[in-house]
Amino acid sequence: MKTTLMPLFLLALSAPAFAQYTPSAGVNAPTVTAREEYKDDRTGETRSRTVVRPAAKDGYGNAQGNQYDLAVDGAFEGQTVAVLQLYVDGQFDFAAPKAALKEKGFNVVRWLREPPPAKELSAALEKSNQLWVIADCYGRHLGEAHLAAIKKFFDAGHGVYIWGDNEPCYDDANAVGQALLGVKMLGNVPGDQTVGRREGKATAGLIPGHLLTTGLENIYEGITIATIQPNEVLTPLIYGHEGNLVAGFYDRGGKRAVFDGGFTRLYYKWDTAGTGRYVKNAASWLANVERFGDKVSKLAGGAK
Repeated sequence: MKTTLMPLFLLALSAPAFAQYTPSAGVNAPTVTAREEYKDDRTGETRSRTVVRPAAKDGYGNAQGNQYDLAVDGAFEGQTVAVLQLYVDGQFDFAAPKAALKEKGFNVVRWLREPPPAKELSAALEKSNQLWVIADCYGRHLGEAHLAAIKKFFDAGHGVYIWGDNEPCYDDANAVGQALLGVKMLGNVPGDQTVGRREGKATAGLIPGHLLTTGLENIYEGITIATIQPNEVLTPLIYGHEGNLVAGFYDRGGKRAVFDGGFTRLYYKWDTAGTGRYVKNAASWLANVERFGDKVSKLAGGAK
């Protein structure tokens, strides 16, 4: 599994400037430049100077304000995130993620409990910018025809976010992970902690200096979480407080995906550290403007 941090940092620094991205893209701890007046100790005169300060932070230590997200508000107006929400309970109505995605312009089309027939899914994906799959805790729902449709979509360069959670909530996540990337998650690790940036000898935290972690110094890991198993495909993204890999990403050959063992972040303690920004960053990154450029705005059919 890839673990080198420096290439991630260099990737963020060398990323081309796209109209969809904010000036803070790839920066975990944004700063602001301001003019301030001060008294010259030698002459007693009042002078002014330029100073650089950390951006104002929210109660969880992350930069406060949408201007520190990866993408500007409305950047993906009219585009669609297709969501296969196979796990459903009374708390998980997807309202908070939907509202967050709307800030960046994304519409959401969502199927609950069961996927549509494979042909219907394929037709919907033709109108979609990206696909999110949220596995159930009660067995597998996706058939081989569904997996083939998802793989075709992914191979065309469209982003896929694969969400699982603690055992046994990952059958469909592993089915998609195996079909697209040859990866899987297993296990059940107690979470419910906030982790910071993973630097130095730290074993927990989020990887700094990547577009996905723009504006994030701290993030909530989820309630109970699965662990991504060792592989040579994914780049680590988030380590839980126990040092287990909770989320990793794929970015090769113009194709992007995120594989995540903590879908409870999508509804439990939503207002805890970083979740809303992370969801917005993930969708903006999976839109893959680096591959599609300005044509990205033409990829979605505006499905509701």
